[in-house]
Amino acid sequence: MPIGVCPEQWILENRDVMIDLQRRFVEAGSQILYAPTFTGNRLKLAEYGLDDQLVAINQGLVAISKEAAQGKALVAGDMTMTGQQLYPMGELTFDGLVDVYREQAQALYDAGVDLFIVETMMSLQETRACVLAIKEVCDLPIMATLTFEKDGRTLYGTPPEAAVVVLQNLGVDAVGLNCSTGPADMVETVRKMYEYATIPLIAKPNAGLPELDGDKTVYKTTPEEFAQDGRLLIEAGAHIVGGCCGTTPDHIRALHEAVCRLTPKAPHASHHRVLASERQVVEIKLDGSFQVIGERINPTGKKKLQAELRAGKLDMVRAMAREQERNGASILDVNMGTNGIDEKEMMLKAIYEVTGVSGLPLSIDTSSPDIMEAALRIYPGRALVNSISCETEKRKKLLPVVKKYGAMFIALPVSDNGIPKTLEEKHAVLDELLADAYDHGFSPEDVVVDALVATVGAAPTSALDCMATFSHCKQDLGLATVCGLSNISFGLPDRIYVNATFLGMAIASGLTMAIANPSQDLLMNTAAAANMLMNKEGSDLAYIHRMQYFDKKEAERKRQEEAELLASHGTAGAVETAGESQDAEQGPVNPVYQAVLEGEKDAVVALAQEELAKGMAPDAIINDLLIPAITEVGDLYDKQIYFLPQLIASANTMETAIAYLEPLIKKDPGQQDMATIVIATVEGDVHDIGKNLVGLMLRNYGYKVIDLGKDVPAGTIIETALREKASVVGLSALMTTTMMHMKDVIAEAADKQYGGKIIIGGAAVTPSFSDEIGADGYSKDAADCVKLVSRLLS
Repeated sequence: MPIGVCPEQWILENRDVMIDLQRRFVEAGSQILYAPTFTGNRLKLAEYGLDDQLVAINQGLVAISKEAAQGKALVAGDMTMTGQQLYPMGELTFDGLVDVYREQAQALYDAGVDLFIVETMMSLQETRACVLAIKEVCDLPIMATLTFEKDGRTLYGTPPEAAVVVLQNLGVDAVGLNCSTGPADMVETVRKMYEYATIPLIAKPNAGLPELDGDKTVYKTTPEEFAQDGRLLIEAGAHIVGGCCGTTPDHIRALHEAVCRLTPKAPHASHHRVLASERQVVEIKLDGSFQVIGERINPTGKKKLQAELRAGKLDMVRAMAREQERNGASILDVNMGTNGIDEKEMMLKAIYEVTGVSGLPLSIDTSSPDIMEAALRIYPGRALVNSISCETEKRKKLLPVVKKYGAMFIALPVSDNGIPKTLEEKHAVLDELLADAYDHGFSPEDVVVDALVATVGAAPTSALDCMATFSHCKQDLGLATVCGLSNISFGLPDRIYVNATFLGMAIASGLTMAIANPSQDLLMNTAAAANMLMNKEGSDLAYIHRMQYFDKKEAERKRQEEAELLASHGTAGAVETAGESQDAEQGPVNPVYQAVLEGEKDAVVALAQEELAKGMAPDAIINDLLIPAITEVGDLYDKQIYFLPQLIASANTMETAIAYLEPLIKKDPGQQDMATIVIATVEGDVHDIGKNLVGLMLRNYGYKVIDLGKDVPAGTIIETALREKASVVGLSALMTTTMMHMKDVIAEAADKQYGGKIIIGGAAVTPSFSDEIGADGYSKDAADCVKLVSRLLS
């Protein structure tokens, strides 16, 4: 197939080639053929002006595979990413993406596919969109596979455990991974997935990593080696195996012969009690350590937060999310219930904002079934629903919605008759609610019971009744429990002591979690101590770490109090010495620096203006605050503390600040401009997410970046580099079939006597490939590219 053509159209025009190839795979032992509809969605076809032919193209391609299969193999409708970023990183909305996928899914279903495969996905959220689209079209089986980087996560930072938890609860029939590596390198990822899997796992590796052989990209893993390592995938927990890039009918034949008589490990009969965000999982164990659901993102009783929400701002929400995570919350509750706002609109905005600054799973807190469904639809993980009561209308609406989106829920034992008056009535209402939930397909691991804490001031036996419920749920029903902790002390003086004492007693009675304020140190310290005294796993070290964190907080609090006292007496100059004498941590970082670190794009210009008003020069703000901040962001990204969403948010924040500051800088007439860099995705490749981020990061460091876009011929790249006197040319390629065009660019540079540096990167590219084709350098990601350019130009 020639480079640069629409793959789907070329296959339709050369159908005999595909029929012959797929028939040979069936003869080799393939039991499922992927119809060649991989990029047959509207957005991809539009790049070739073929989006109006979507139905005919997809149905024609399915017909080719069905003819090749001849009834001897199933035909899967193949779907993948669109190449466009989802909101808030891009402009494509979640429901807009679902619509794109739904169109293709309908065409594939009408064409008669036997099942669907959603594959080579780098984004868990895009995978969710595709799965939901298919399920809204039909009830055919769905397999979903993501592609993982060398660090064991997807490009967007999703670990394999989170992918399994989210997708199997969303209702896919098999889940796993494909592409990126050979079979041996997939084994550990399969093991991690199997730990959480209740459905079959798929492993579809490449025939090793691509290597350069003359002018061709080849895969040198032999069929025998591929088959031998394929056995390891079955032993690790895979149930379905196959081949991705570089595999031939000979590879599949050898794999089939090696594994067909093996008995794979059965999926787990019951699943873990676990929540997930796009970036991590949080397991809730009945005998594990007590955990806190952070309650702060709730406008009830918070006038400042109410005013900010009415103004359409979410600065406090983001700050509360960060603060609660720092203080030890395991889950974040999000409630937008206040008057004067559109609660649904604000809930969706809050979910986007909170997931952008915190990796903790969310508890979605609303009394509206419509708002709950809208929130669950866009949440890129497995959420906790707060809550479902036994009231007839509410549970009738909410149970199917929560099941559709694969969430857990808090069971609130309140009936149509209101709050139960006795312990026995409460447990009877709970039994009725649980029976209905189990009829809807939920299991005990999907439910967390709210014990309904009432104030002990009005109901003297409230604490005792709650502890009886905690014990009953854990010992008799095998259920996790939660409570609104501070309710116990409502109307009493010095409430914190009542709350802390109740917490210790409740944990001893079996309480699993509480909705509480993690900034209340007495509560968090009590919980850590209670976990340790009850010999919870890992609680001894957790207690030590908690107290070390508390001591640092106290030292910083005392330092700030002393600074304020000294400042009020006109002796601010002594603050630093006083702080050092107490061995306190360094004071707060500069707000502009912090804004870049936290991706506060909307606030950074105002903060920069404050620094200007204090007399700081605009170039000093860039050099002393912005660049060091984005450098730290890059370091955090390298350490896997930050992931792609945070990297993009911080880069966009810095870009906003620089756009404001640069016009204010008075240039020295003799000052040299920063180097010019030309970047492009090479000919035949239409992927540009990584390339776009590289351009953004380089601009933030002051380089003049000329972005030629994607699918750019070698001649155009070098012609532009010569005309613009570019010091560096940066090339990107995602696919192994297009990476050889990087060598074409290097050859064109030599032919046209371009004297600058040429650097390369992309998912398919390796350092050894860079050396083989004669490039001047390789970067693994955008942050690394900035360092590479700096080294090459120094």
